[in-house]
Amino acid sequence: MPSEPGPGPHLPAQASARQPMLGLAGLAVVVPFFFLLAFALGGPEESLLVLGPLATFALPVIATIAFWWQDWPGSRLRPGWSGLTDTLIVIASAVALTILGQAVTSQVDLRGVFAANPGPGHPPTFPVTLALGAGAFTFLLHLTLVAEGWPMRRLGWFWGGTVALVVTFGLAVAAYLLLVNLDNVPAALRHAERLRNPGGPVPAALYSAALLILGVWQVALYVALRGWPFTLIRRRGARLAAGNATVVAAAAGSFLLLWSVAGWRPDQINAVGGTVIASGLLVSMLFDGWPASRLGPTAARFCTLLLVALVAALLYAALSAYAGQLHWRRANPDAWVALAALNYLALGIVLHVAVWQRWPVVRATRPRPAPGSGS
Repeated sequence: MPSEPGPGPHLPAQASARQPMLGLAGLAVVVPFFFLLAFALGGPEESLLVLGPLATFALPVIATIAFWWQDWPGSRLRPGWSGLTDTLIVIASAVALTILGQAVTSQVDLRGVFAANPGPGHPPTFPVTLALGAGAFTFLLHLTLVAEGWPMRRLGWFWGGTVALVVTFGLAVAAYLLLVNLDNVPAALRHAERLRNPGGPVPAALYSAALLILGVWQVALYVALRGWPFTLIRRRGARLAAGNATVVAAAAGSFLLLWSVAGWRPDQINAVGGTVIASGLLVSMLFDGWPASRLGPTAARFCTLLLVALVAALLYAALSAYAGQLHWRRANPDAWVALAALNYLALGIVLHVAVWQRWPVVRATRPRPAPGSGS
């Protein structure tokens, strides 16, 4: 059996020695992927309305394949075919989960899933299903990174990941139905789009923003910093308790600070948080922390966080400048920035590095062993 991954994403150990050229070459894959999703349906808003929800529901499936199944079933095939197989599974699963999300938030209507403007009586998936999909991904990421997969890891690589995906999606549905309300959506519009109002205490926009801030702390501590300082705690129970308490408290505190004290709107929180998460993955996964990885531990951690902040600032400025020049009908610039960073850029990075194993930049001569093969 393969060894269990640590708290951070399981990445090839030899990759960091080939940076920054490996990361720069990876940008040649990730950037076209970004533009493909951003403009696939003819324009940024049309693509956002259809692909935004689909990509959101793809994220938990990608996390399961990459960090639990270790790229199975693609791992049984040669590079190229491996990534293509896993990607097709992601696409099919994303469609299925989006339809399930539509059933929870309104009613199943395939026109609403695949059409940017489905028309009267056809419930759209944007933006109402985003809170549900974001919840599923955030809960799965928390279980995978912060909770180190416990206790699902005991079930093995396949069943553990499968149960983790099902349980976290169920938790996302329960949280949505218990906590979220659509009171800010006019009753006439809810009726026209056949939306169900769960009637919970938290507006959907605030709920989504809080989830995204939780994701920022997950990525900062468990991807950028590789689980530090919690990796210093040897006893698993104490380590998990400390990690969970810190991440949740930090997320709650920073969310309240941004929303109540600084007066940021939920969409603004989402836009900034989305670029931070994408930047954390770009710095820590695509470039393996280079050049911070060449420094001592303390200096490396400081340099990594500084790089993430600088890249996030540049990314937010660039995406916001572009989105601010467009005319939006159903979406808005901040919503596009958030989903462009998370669902287009971050998704492309995870696919390229963790699912495609950096193919075609890195070409292997033989197929990777399947999980549990003993190789």
